[in-house]
Amino acid sequence: MTTYHFIGIKGTGMSALAQILHDSGESVQGSDVEKVFFTQKALEDKNIPILPFSEDNIKENYTVIAGNAFSDEHIEIQEAKRLGVTFYRYHEFLGEWLKQFTSIAVTGAHGKTSTTGLLAHVLNESYPISYLIGDGTGKGHVDSKYFAFEACEYRRHFLRYEPDYAIMTNIDFDHPDYFTSIDDVFDAFQSMSDRVKKGIIACGDDEKLQQIQAKVPVVYYGFQDTNDFQAQNVKETENGTVFDVFVRNTYYDTFEIPMYGNHNILNALSVIAICHYEDIDAEKIKALYSFKGVKRRFAEKKFGNQILIDDYAHHPIEITATIDSARKKYPDKSVIAIFQPHTFTRTKTFLQEFADSLSLADHVYLCDIFGSAREESGKLTINDLQDLIDNSNLLELAHTEVLSEHEDSVLVFMGAGDIQKFQKAYEEKLQEKTAK
Repeated sequence: MTTYHFIGIKGTGMSALAQILHDSGESVQGSDVEKVFFTQKALEDKNIPILPFSEDNIKENYTVIAGNAFSDEHIEIQEAKRLGVTFYRYHEFLGEWLKQFTSIAVTGAHGKTSTTGLLAHVLNESYPISYLIGDGTGKGHVDSKYFAFEACEYRRHFLRYEPDYAIMTNIDFDHPDYFTSIDDVFDAFQSMSDRVKKGIIACGDDEKLQQIQAKVPVVYYGFQDTNDFQAQNVKETENGTVFDVFVRNTYYDTFEIPMYGNHNILNALSVIAICHYEDIDAEKIKALYSFKGVKRRFAEKKFGNQILIDDYAHHPIEITATIDSARKKYPDKSVIAIFQPHTFTRTKTFLQEFADSLSLADHVYLCDIFGSAREESGKLTINDLQDLIDNSNLLELAHTEVLSEHEDSVLVFMGAGDIQKFQKAYEEKLQEKTAK
């Protein structure tokens, strides 16, 4: 029996995949940097060993899976190749693993993680399933009927997959360090559609998705009456959002979700559509209402009159959606955006769009740009973004106490880097103040 060794096991996809293999009865371990990441608690809870990087971690009978962030020059990858062990990149292994199940890929520029989590939650109410969510959550089951997983378009990695079904939430320009234009992104999704074996569930309100030429049936969902699945009669309540679903203009059922905002309705519609396609009863689909959310997607805490929200939003479209959700859920509170841009290329490409979306908040605090492993510095600075936003300030880790000035407000911490350290620092200052 082989041992699966994960190089970079704290990565969101890697952590989830390691948990899936562990739950499926495999021997699993991994290595990573010492820095604490939110993904590692689930690994520790399952007693999956996390080792510091070392060539000694690689043994001859191991199967090695390397995270996509690591180059071929990494010491453990070099050792794996020297020993000639079975070696995969993350997306290569996932492409092989999912062939055992009825697989449902969830892809799109925005909403992948939330939609995958929502789909996994509903399916899990009816069947033993496996799922891989991009927040680092994974679950395996030896008798899985379905495998729901997040499929990322970055570097066209999702072309390694041949899923039975694909949910496509939207097509938008992102990852400007790789994609050259919206047409380049569209080309990637068109190629992905060619690899789907049974059917595609696509947002018909998205103009680019309407242009996809698929070899399999396409079911469209959205608010427009041209869609196969349409949401109507939307009502916001104290507990979330209620809406009616019409299937090809015929009333199907009424559903409730514990979230706010059109983007969350669309995510739910996609899940309703795939479940309907698979003949899952509407009453079981209504498990949507008990969904607890995924990590780092509108995750809330309350301190006095302040609501603190942790969100992964790192693109202008996502920022707009997150601020909209905060306003709809807390209409009587001010919304304060605390934003850390992720990568210099994305910040430069969408500089004005970031300014426009952040300006929807009542006040904005900006943290220094978080560079990725592929680009650690750039000529752009956070001041270039601040210059475009009225009512904004720069925020340093040591001075997070200024956030306490915004009483009876919603503080939204947004970003794909380490923005959480700013929220943690602020929470610690609040606790110190309370203890005095």
